[in-house]
Amino acid sequence: MAEESNANTSSDTISSKPKSKKYRKEKPWDNEDIDHWKIEPFTREDNPHSFTEESSFATLFPKYRENYLKEIWPHVTKALENLGIGCLLDLVEGSMTVKTTRKTFDPYVILKTRDLIKLLARSVPFPQAVKILDDGVSCDIIKIGNIIRNKERFVKRRQRLIGPNGSTLKAIELLTQCYVMVQGNTVSSMGSYKGLKEVRKIVIDCLKNVHPIYHIKELMIKRELSKDPKLKNESWDRFLPHFKKQNVKRPKKQIKKKEYTPFPPPQTPRKIDLQLESGEYFLKPKEKAAREMEKKKEKRKENTLKRKAEREKAFIPPVEDVPKKKKRKAKAESSQSVE
Repeated sequence: MAEESNANTSSDTISSKPKSKKYRKEKPWDNEDIDHWKIEPFTREDNPHSFTEESSFATLFPKYRENYLKEIWPHVTKALENLGIGCLLDLVEGSMTVKTTRKTFDPYVILKTRDLIKLLARSVPFPQAVKILDDGVSCDIIKIGNIIRNKERFVKRRQRLIGPNGSTLKAIELLTQCYVMVQGNTVSSMGSYKGLKEVRKIVIDCLKNVHPIYHIKELMIKRELSKDPKLKNESWDRFLPHFKKQNVKRPKKQIKKKEYTPFPPPQTPRKIDLQLESGEYFLKPKEKAAREMEKKKEKRKENTLKRKAEREKAFIPPVEDVPKKKKRKAKAESSQSVE
């Protein structure tokens, strides 16, 4: 009887389970508390042997970073010694080099150090750039120089990304949990992969004339929605703002059509032709030099007169508004005549 009851309970449990989990057995060693996505630190015990080949990366840096790199280079060597990475600063060539040594045990750390020297070359301070050596931190250097051809427009949109007193950049950093540095034709960012993806989208859209405030609003709404456990597995499209593109109509330039003439336009006179007309061509070199000097003197006189007039403007007294008292006098005279 006991065997029959066990069989019935087992059949009930199998029937209650979905088909996809019909033959799945319970795993007592696996709990919900275990983080399966956690990256375990890579230690020397994981790879006790040294590498057979040497890997190296080099990066050029601008001239203005030379003094700063000279100061902080002992700190860089000290930080990389613990990881078994060798580094070299070449001030003649203007380059930084990192390479693996016999003491290197982590195969991925050379790529992390490559990112470190890239960030140092792009004006990221050393205390911030050193954080790239941590496992949870990655970096992205966004090139923005080739997106816009017009230099003035590029400078305006880059400033729009920074904002007044760096307020826009600070808001982006707080919402994406990333460090962002705008320098020249590049934007350096450090943080998680998710945050870096959002930063890249904001930066490229800003240079394509989409204001960062729209993305900031969207990120703020997403941040609030993620706190609600009910909306965790639902679509957030209905809560997010949808901005429509508004094309501003600009007045078109009216091109005046020229009258068609079969004859070509008159040929512009050459310099020699003009000299022949004025008679300057036949003058001697001394006479030509004397005439040029006279012209220069006349121009100087005109300029001095203009400057003198501008200086004298400061000493001209302003016109004072005198109150009108004529009407009052006329009224007084009329009253006396009546008396």
